[in-house]
Amino acid sequence: MWILNISKASEHDYNIVQEITVDTINEIYPRYYPMGAVRFFLKHHSPENIMSDIKGGIVYLLIDNNKAVGTVTIRNNEICRLFVLPEHQKKGYGGRLIAYAEKLISESCDSAVLDASLPAKEIYMKKGYSVRNAHSIKTDNGDYLCYDVMEKPL
Repeated sequence: MWILNISKASEHDYNIVQEITVDTINEIYPRYYPMGAVRFFLKHHSPENIMSDIKGGIVYLLIDNNKAVGTVTIRNNEICRLFVLPEHQKKGYGGRLIAYAEKLISESCDSAVLDASLPAKEIYMKKGYSVRNAHSIKTDNGDYLCYDVMEKPL
């Protein structure tokens, strides 16, 4: 029996949210970014930031057959920290999380915004997002993290 559910994460879900985030960054991001940028992502999605967002009630988990496979954070009209475990990618879970976030955001805002990493940019473009701004941050060892701010009318 196939059961898919998206629900708000609680404090006892912290470990799984962190695991999904860290595992995805460590496995996927080195294919696109230098190590200084990967370390920046890991620091940006620190345990403290994850727990703060969980306590703020803005973190959600996607559960498939009683296993958490993805997470998204929704801050006002911004989609943040959307990650799907690498072994569960390319199954539509990211799209489900995007659609869920957009539905919640549309209840109070007329557009959704997000910071798109290089691995995710194409996915967001296919979902109707367009680039609003391009950014780069100098990180460790003189490495650069490049990303786009994207927006979609809802």
